[in-house]
Amino acid sequence: MTTARRSLLKGAAALAALSAVPLPALAQPFLFSPTSELMPKGKKRRVVVLGGGWGGLSTAKHLRQTAPDLEVVLVEKNPIFWSCPLSNKWLIDVVDTQFLVHSYTGPARRWGYTYIQTEITDIDRDKKRVHTAQGHLDYDWLVVSAGIRVSYEPWFGNDRKAISHTLTHYSSAYVPSAEHLALKQKIKSFKGGTFVMTLPPPPHRCPPSPYERACLIAAYFQRNKIPAKILILDPKPRIAPIGAGYKLAFEDLYDDIITHVPNARVKELDPFNRVVKTTAGDFKFDDAIFMGHHQAADLVWKMGAIGKTPDGKPSTWAAVHPEYYNLKDDPNVFVIGDSVGAVSPQFGHYPKSGHVANRMGRSVAQYIAQQAKEQAMKPVIIDNLCYMLVNTEPLEAISVQFDYKMGPEGHLIQTQVDDHERRKQLWEEDLRWYATMIEDFAAG
Repeated sequence: MTTARRSLLKGAAALAALSAVPLPALAQPFLFSPTSELMPKGKKRRVVVLGGGWGGLSTAKHLRQTAPDLEVVLVEKNPIFWSCPLSNKWLIDVVDTQFLVHSYTGPARRWGYTYIQTEITDIDRDKKRVHTAQGHLDYDWLVVSAGIRVSYEPWFGNDRKAISHTLTHYSSAYVPSAEHLALKQKIKSFKGGTFVMTLPPPPHRCPPSPYERACLIAAYFQRNKIPAKILILDPKPRIAPIGAGYKLAFEDLYDDIITHVPNARVKELDPFNRVVKTTAGDFKFDDAIFMGHHQAADLVWKMGAIGKTPDGKPSTWAAVHPEYYNLKDDPNVFVIGDSVGAVSPQFGHYPKSGHVANRMGRSVAQYIAQQAKEQAMKPVIIDNLCYMLVNTEPLEAISVQFDYKMGPEGHLIQTQVDDHERRKQLWEEDLRWYATMIEDFAAG
């Protein structure tokens, strides 16, 4: 057993408490002028954290521990925290809603930072100011942890009707929102036929999770005797990561339901007539989940932090320092989590996962504390760990671990360890891992 795994198995007590957490009440709206000062600055220097996901919540909590002399303000548009990790299990009721949903006010009270629920409209880096629907907010340090945006423009251009129809009927549910509720209802109301899933081209959020989603939907169809075929249209040449583990699950458990189609890059999609054309052939469908291209969050684009490809085009991901995650032209502004661009010529992007976002948030809290003391920043090497449920009767999972180190040429090197043997032990580890993480940043 690895050291990372062993440390995570200590969270069993926290797991028991998760299911007892009541659903938080929705915050009541207030009326403010967007031109007013939302929160005047006091004597303390201020860190503003934008986005209350795994990365943002981790940053806010650990800043209060590493830099208690700084004021920390978390800005998030949603009234409640919804976890994307484990949400695939929620789709078929392996875990319930209270397992994923947590209060923002509880952690803010516990750790001593300020939580403001409002929409972020713009970032003025010249003035070091965040604009929101309720007024502006000045900062000394800024941390942007806003996740991703899903882009359908590579398929449809500016055809807003086709994009709207796809979002309404075939949304991907890869951003915490009402899309999760719609997808759950879609799965439970499906009567049979061909169910298509397109995978985004890499890099994308939580690389192994689309295959897990296919397994769990197949398990639901199988258990309820729904005559369905699931087509996974994968732009990659093979299943990755945990390729052998998923291949065995598809063959052993869902051979009559799941078909994985490699090299199936979407060329054209007709959501009205239910036809998708790919480089591996054309497919008709009765229902679908269309996972569009993943890109850095809108806020990263608004603040002008998108990198460039060698030919000068937008990379669609944030250009940050590969170890410190701050902008080269603005060292007090950090981007963390899924929006981060390539960090290594060996492996490209970190896996875009909740675990990585948490680790980045903890690291950035240290970096800002060091900057505040005018100390040199000391790089923190992070890791990643993902568990994927592939069977429900019995509950069995597979996993993948990523370890990193600095190579002799000054570049990060990634080592990937796939655990292909599905077993109950990994599902139990998954629950303890999640409990430990939630206790770290989201427990009130």
